[in-house]
Amino acid sequence: MNLPRHAELWLAPYLKNRLEHALNRTPPKRLWVSLTDHWEPWGGNASEETATARVKAWTDHWPKIAWDAPPDATGRPPCYTFFYPQEEYHAKTLSALEPMVADGVGDVEVHIHHKDDTAETFSEKIRHFCQQLRYDHNMLRERDGQIIFGFIHGNWALDNSYPDGRLCGVNGEISVLSKLGCYADFTMPSLPSVTQGRVVNQVYWATGSPDRSKSYDRGVQATVGGGRQGELLLITGPLGVRFRGRLVPRIETGEIAVYDCPTAYRVERWLDLAPRIGDDLFLKLHAHGAREDNARALLGTGGLAPMFRWLAQAAAHRGMELRWASAFEMASAVERLTQSRPDASSLPVAERASTKAL
Repeated sequence: MNLPRHAELWLAPYLKNRLEHALNRTPPKRLWVSLTDHWEPWGGNASEETATARVKAWTDHWPKIAWDAPPDATGRPPCYTFFYPQEEYHAKTLSALEPMVADGVGDVEVHIHHKDDTAETFSEKIRHFCQQLRYDHNMLRERDGQIIFGFIHGNWALDNSYPDGRLCGVNGEISVLSKLGCYADFTMPSLPSVTQGRVVNQVYWATGSPDRSKSYDRGVQATVGGGRQGELLLITGPLGVRFRGRLVPRIETGEIAVYDCPTAYRVERWLDLAPRIGDDLFLKLHAHGAREDNARALLGTGGLAPMFRWLAQAAAHRGMELRWASAFEMASAVERLTQSRPDASSLPVAERASTKAL
């Protein structure tokens, strides 16, 4: 029997997760949905003309899709989080996203592709980029005088996780990110990459050794009232298998792409796999939506628009209150739950305007 790729990393934890899911017969009450895009308009050595056209596709079409989507329980539209690469910084490109951020249908967080860095050189890159986003573009947020940010690692190489150390170089990157002000990482799942972590379908605190690579392979699951249990919070997307219409099962990672568009069946599968904390489900989806073929799929009639309807219908069918959320709002909901405030998950989500200091 041929096992799925890198099954040694995730199959046993996945089966354990499925058993726990089957034993928990209490239905969840709330569904949080966040769209996290590894958004690379200048990717592939794109020309300025190509990058500008990629940005325009989103600024032209995404706001209408968001406002036409079914509103959530608080009356809000979906919010798309653009994780923008540090190495692709162009002031004009980021300025084009500012109206969507101000309007509450977009948000911007931190993404990076890097290699051969040290903790010091990596820290300098992230600090400078965060300052550009915050002070030049009115993005990101501050807490206790420090800029805070969500993070996705390019090439899936979080915490120097490739066995040969390529595409990162920073052992202890989890610890470095925490000290820099990262409130949560959204990189996982990373299949079919060997960087895939051994903790699946959980929101959890990484607890591995801070001076070694891939410290997110170990962690403590976030629980209601459990507080902070490690250096950095990881919010993972759904990981499992799906069968419908296939002779051989397909790996499900919550990716939306031209080669794997949303379907009503996938939505149901996502809800069965999504991490849970108490009464709340946290569904984090991801894409590489700047690329032309993916942009056409996501922004076209068979992409995000029907997906939002299917999600709203599935939530209603399962008796769940629906909350559209930016990456930051999803992490804030997790924080409220783990800090055990009274009925924390029913509190209003954090204000979307990135100018607000928290």
